[in-house]
Amino acid sequence: MKLNLSLPIWTLLTPVVAWIAYFTMGSMTGTLPLILLCIILIAGVLAAVHHAEVVAHRVGEPFGTIILALAVTVIEVSLLVSLMSSGGENTATLARDTVFAAIMIILTFIIGICILIGSAKYREQFVTKHAATSALVALTAILVLTLVLPNYTVSQPGPQYTQPQLIFAAVVSLIIYASFIMIQSIRHRDYFLPADPERKENEDAHAAPPSNKTTFTSLGLLIASLGAVVLLAKMLSPAIEAGVASIGAPASLVGIIIAMVVLLPECIAAIQAARRNRLQTSMNLALGSALASIGLTIPAVAIYTLFSHTPVLLGIDTTSVVLLILSIFTVMLSLVTGKTNILYGVVLLVIFAAYLFLTIFP
Repeated sequence: MKLNLSLPIWTLLTPVVAWIAYFTMGSMTGTLPLILLCIILIAGVLAAVHHAEVVAHRVGEPFGTIILALAVTVIEVSLLVSLMSSGGENTATLARDTVFAAIMIILTFIIGICILIGSAKYREQFVTKHAATSALVALTAILVLTLVLPNYTVSQPGPQYTQPQLIFAAVVSLIIYASFIMIQSIRHRDYFLPADPERKENEDAHAAPPSNKTTFTSLGLLIASLGAVVLLAKMLSPAIEAGVASIGAPASLVGIIIAMVVLLPECIAAIQAARRNRLQTSMNLALGSALASIGLTIPAVAIYTLFSHTPVLLGIDTTSVVLLILSIFTVMLSLVTGKTNILYGVVLLVIFAAYLFLTIFP
């Protein structure tokens, strides 16, 4: 059943149901409400993916992937700042842990599973070399300046920037991210288009772009769905914490699980693109999300800490630095030739498994 907006009715109702569940089921306990919240959360993720595809079809690449990445990141930043404001000094490492978890999930799991699924179906897939190197150069610079360099500065003890250093890191993060967006959407937009545009045009010729009314409706419902996903994930976090504690795993595993839930819409959208032999779209979404996650989160956290005088620790430990460098290096080698195969996906997923293993058994 469809309405006059040409959108399936379940995609219109799911965000409303999700928000109602958030406001009415927060105080409920027991197994049944927990299962119901999980079902609503998954439905919200699927609705977000559908609306993202509608918007992406209307605006074309790479603008569609930029919209989804920015929408998710803005909501993540809002959630992060709200948690920091209520947690005080106990949340000094929250921004670092959240950003690092998101980056590792994107670089190793999302990119790895997309390459694995796409290569298993098509043997080889193609990406634009300039797009990969542009995104990874920008991402590497921001990661080192924000997550690694604080370990080696001497003005402040510990993995922490002074206020001037934090302001500098925030400004350069915004400059690098803005430069990447300009390259991606204006100056070198052709780098980020599918590697075989003629095939893509033939595929899309059978589906007319949605109307402006449908597009704007989907954009609003996309934001509503993403907001509900993040808030429901936060609501489910106590149950996740109890489950993690019951198996004796460290509390940092909770952040990884929440980050995976929040990144589900982007993950599903990227996998769907890879299954359609559009790996370039998958990489646009994954690397663009990684850049938006750290390029916008660090400046937002810097602004918040300057006004609230809340300490923030940004430097990651030695094990995390090694895993981060290995992940970036592997992704670079996987994409720089312009052709991928199943081996690259396997290796990236093994690195993700190592990241999870070392989180549980440090």
